[in-house]
Amino acid sequence: MEARDHELKKELAATLQARGELGAEYESALIDSFLEKVEQRLDTTLDRRVRRQLAEQQMSVARGARPAEPGNFGERHGLGIVSLILAIPLSAIGVANAGIEGLVVAWLGIVGVNAFQAVRGGGPFRRRDERAQRAPSDWKD
Repeated sequence: MEARDHELKKELAATLQARGELGAEYESALIDSFLEKVEQRLDTTLDRRVRRQLAEQQMSVARGARPAEPGNFGERHGLGIVSLILAIPLSAIGVANAGIEGLVVAWLGIVGVNAFQAVRGGGPFRRRDERAQRAPSDWKD
């Protein structure tokens, strides 16, 4: 990796030297050229990482392990994130209508919803295999 960093530093030095020799009128073209090289380097690195991760996932699946579920962070923390985003307007509405009592009620509601969701075990954000393992419903005949 250090060799690649060294190459990138040499490219930057060459770009800066060319800018000094050619003048400011070629600056945008030189910057675009340098950024294109950086983008190519990033694309190459990203492609390599994605291929490596796919190969690792395929190997773990071949060994019998379950593949990692995409979006797991959002599934686990989605309600908390949405609650924090909605807390701003809810707090403002509570303060505007009822003062500090309104703020307290708004936050008690936000905390209550999140606590209920945490105790309940994730609800709609529960993983598919956990939903399938639930006991059959008493409502069915």
